[in-house]
Amino acid sequence: MKQIALNDFVIGGGTPFVLIAGPCVIESEERTRDIAVQLKEMTDDLAIPFIFKASYDKANRTSKDSFRGPGLEEGLRILEQIKDELSIPVLSDVHRFGEIEKASKVLDVMQVPAFLCRQTDFVMEIARQKKIVNIKKGQFLSPWDVRHVLEKVLHAGNDDVILTERGVSFGYNNLVADMCSLPIMRNFGYPVIFDATHSVQLPGGDGNASGGNRNMALYLARAAVAVGIDGLFLEVHPDPACALCDGPNSLYLDSLPVLLHTLKKLDGIVKEGGESIWN
Repeated sequence: MKQIALNDFVIGGGTPFVLIAGPCVIESEERTRDIAVQLKEMTDDLAIPFIFKASYDKANRTSKDSFRGPGLEEGLRILEQIKDELSIPVLSDVHRFGEIEKASKVLDVMQVPAFLCRQTDFVMEIARQKKIVNIKKGQFLSPWDVRHVLEKVLHAGNDDVILTERGVSFGYNNLVADMCSLPIMRNFGYPVIFDATHSVQLPGGDGNASGGNRNMALYLARAAVAVGIDGLFLEVHPDPACALCDGPNSLYLDSLPVLLHTLKKLDGIVKEGGESIWN
């Protein structure tokens, strides 16, 4: 099983789960920093490895009028400042070839968005930056089809890759999360993350925006940790009703400590046997 070192922790191989969390998009420098500070305090208190996530540009919004973020230059500046000030690794999704080189100079983890995971040249160019690559599994893919995306990253000479499940399309405006996909994907030999908040998204469910059911994310997060995942992906916001992106499926920031406390205990129980939990 591949283990990936990042800062002072390791992802995968039976180690405690890593939390990837933050707002869907950078709304302002002050708000983004405040969220990062609170998440760092929470994860430090519980000794949970933490990667801060925020998008500098959401290029895949439902409507052309939807808020997308500050853009590449300003967004990367904000993420770099948070990274340096708080000494935490940062992750963001990259949507265009022209962003890859600049993003690689700031991001510790470069995320391939779900909608772009089948774009061979794009995936391989991100892999060539020699940063950790997070592949978001397309909601149109079976778990065994992710192997082909993984092989593209490996062929580009990068084996620091993690795979993220974020639900699969089920009819119109709906996603379902299949817990069986997690061990299937992990059998490829690389760490697997479960995205609990995107898995409860309702794409286009609010007409000109995506809907969601954040309450269900709590149950899915517990279920995925019970499976033995290597990490959990959560989008959080101080006031999801006012969030400029993905509010309906984002968790309340102040609800996180109780959830994380439960998840850490559950993770410890499940992983008492180390890697044997997957046998």
